[in-house]
Amino acid sequence: MVGREGTAVVLAASAIGAGLAMIAGIGPGIGQGYAAGKGSEAVGKRPKLQSQIIRAMLLGQAVAQTTGIYALIIALILLFVNIFF
Repeated sequence: MVGREGTAVVLAASAIGAGLAMIAGIGPGIGQGYAAGKGSEAVGKRPKLQSQIIRAMLLGQAVAQTTGIYALIIALILLFVNIFF
């Protein structure tokens, strides 16, 4: 009987951990918005350099997005990997 209660606690902690991991999605969202704003600002100042500015902005956004992807992977592992199987 104690084993089942322990299992429920571990599964509940996994669900809470998955929710907390998804909080990490806030950082990439803010970073990408900031990069897009600064990229638009730079294109407005120097329209001739648009292709180079956009390329650098998209590369920066891709790097920023990796944190959110890692958090999503951790959350999915915590939710769907059954350690008691």
